[in-house]
Amino acid sequence: MIDSSSRKSTTDEIRARFDADVERFSNLETGQQATIDAPLAMKLITEAALACSPRPRHVLDVGCGAGNNTLKLVHQLGAETLPECHLLDLSGPMLDRAGLRLNEAGVTKIRAFQGDIRDVDLPPSRYDVIFAAAVLHHLRDDTDWESVFEKLFRVAAPGGSIWISDLVTHEISATREMMWQRYGDYLHSVGGESYRDEVFAYIDKEDSPRPVTYQLDLLRRVGFEEVDILHKNACFAAFGGRKPR
Repeated sequence: MIDSSSRKSTTDEIRARFDADVERFSNLETGQQATIDAPLAMKLITEAALACSPRPRHVLDVGCGAGNNTLKLVHQLGAETLPECHLLDLSGPMLDRAGLRLNEAGVTKIRAFQGDIRDVDLPPSRYDVIFAAAVLHHLRDDTDWESVFEKLFRVAAPGGSIWISDLVTHEISATREMMWQRYGDYLHSVGGESYRDEVFAYIDKEDSPRPVTYQLDLLRRVGFEEVDILHKNACFAAFGGRKPR
């Protein structure tokens, strides 16, 4: 599950899959069907973001997809306190949909970055809230992970926070097998054996998840002094950290 060999999907291959899958990522009530507890994770990370920054001025949504997480946050704010929203995604169609939905919700300051978080230039010390939902598992080796977490720390405003919800793996092999079986059972309950196998196949091809423990340690190492776990169920977790003021 954490193999970063050349057999993994390229960035262009991942982009092409998401370009063709906008509708599935546009449901604010259900989130992503293949993600356990997606609505709860979305609710928790947006509420945690506002608990840390009740009136955020600048929000960054990394791997924004169709904009669900930022839209959820916007719905909890009054019209007079809407932030400037920066959206980052590989997929142009996803960015178009996210921007349209936020504009319809009243957000007037929207900036879109199409590209890879590893490559896109972002303003330093800017963002009161950073979301990274179902995106960081596309990172590959440890160098990738560390450089991206360092970048996310640099662009966070003093006192700003980052909130991650994602596919995760486990450090103990027996636990990893148990949790993977639980996830397989969930997928089977949603769409049967063929759906389970389809999801497992693209995870194996595209993704390189890391344990929650690994990511919490990395958040601390790059400078987020306060970290927290909001929720975990089988192979999915919601967690984050806050930058010192």
